[in-house]
Amino acid sequence: MATILPFKAFRPSKGKESLVAAPPYDVLSSEEAKALTKDNPYSFLHIDRAEIDTETPEDIYSPKVYKKSADNLNNMIEKGYIIQDKMPYLYIYRLTSNEHSQTGVVCCTLIEEYLNGTIKKHELTRPEKEKDRAEHIKACSAHTSPIFMAYRHNDKISQIIEKEIKKTPLYDFTSSDNVHNTVWVIKDENTIALLQSAFADVPNLYIADGHHRNAAAADVYNEMKENGTAAEGLSRYLSVLFPDDELTILGYHRVIKDLNNLSENEFFEKLSEKFYIMPYTKEGSFTPFMQGQFGMFYNNRWYILTPAEGTVPDDIVESLNVSVLYNNLLSPVLGIKNMRTDRRISFCGGINSISELERLVITGQAKVAFALYPTSINQLFAVADENKIMPPKSTWFEPKLRSGLFIHKF
Repeated sequence: MATILPFKAFRPSKGKESLVAAPPYDVLSSEEAKALTKDNPYSFLHIDRAEIDTETPEDIYSPKVYKKSADNLNNMIEKGYIIQDKMPYLYIYRLTSNEHSQTGVVCCTLIEEYLNGTIKKHELTRPEKEKDRAEHIKACSAHTSPIFMAYRHNDKISQIIEKEIKKTPLYDFTSSDNVHNTVWVIKDENTIALLQSAFADVPNLYIADGHHRNAAAADVYNEMKENGTAAEGLSRYLSVLFPDDELTILGYHRVIKDLNNLSENEFFEKLSEKFYIMPYTKEGSFTPFMQGQFGMFYNNRWYILTPAEGTVPDDIVESLNVSVLYNNLLSPVLGIKNMRTDRRISFCGGINSISELERLVITGQAKVAFALYPTSINQLFAVADENKIMPPKSTWFEPKLRSGLFIHKF
């Protein structure tokens, strides 16, 4: 049983939404964030990546940066760039990219349901990133970016949403990544109650993107609850909930800097022990088109890799493409022992990721790159339902939610 709650959102004032809305904080470097905000004082990156506004370069985890985030948020509210709705509402948020569209419900979800497993996870978090978001939450007294969650399709929910999106939207704009963003507000108390009732029939919500922010929200709640300073509203946090049948997961690819001191012949000999290798003879790039298939870009050409018989186990985690590649190649052959910390491996996701793999190898920044077929949403659900954890960088959801369209202050 999933609980959704309306809230009095802080959000961009009318006409400022396209200027305030920004890419997620964790997909940009400080330099990229600074370049994007150079001529835009309204960008939410001034709040999510406030190191761009400090007078001297600061460690992104510096207390000075968190204070600057809070100051920037309060300043934007005082100037009227960001306003607050007078009553608690629910919202609908649709993202359209090319021919793909996904429509979610913006609400608050309960920390307690994350702690008791109603809201399920599939990734581990890194302590430093979790602490960073916790400090940001505490400094701003706000959940500034929604957690991207999924749920199994529910006809009642879809019918309510279909009715609501026929109304005039609150926001309707195309962001800098060419994604069309449309927002509707649900003010009617009966409709809100109907949606709450429909979600009560949804057994579980699944974190798709935002594990660190989700864990950080729980950390802050637990910390303040223990010391008796838990503010009203701290037990809930900002989320956007999407049906599984509308979500797109793209391949999350691997890029390796060297061959672990192997010669080319040694590398291919070891590779052939676990994979069938077939040169890709067609023109252009190769993108895996089925489960259990990998693309390898080496020496400026593509190869198709297929696991040898007996290589793929039945286990729900070990049978994932990301696990098969790691267990049979990245770790034993290329010596990548920890994908979270090894600097010899990097990751590449998104619509243009295949061409980026090629560029990195061709320019000599990497020796070999591997293209993966995407993890499916059903695989994600299956792993989470068994309370297991996927390897790092297993899923890339696109389009990405824009930050700054909704803020939950407590």
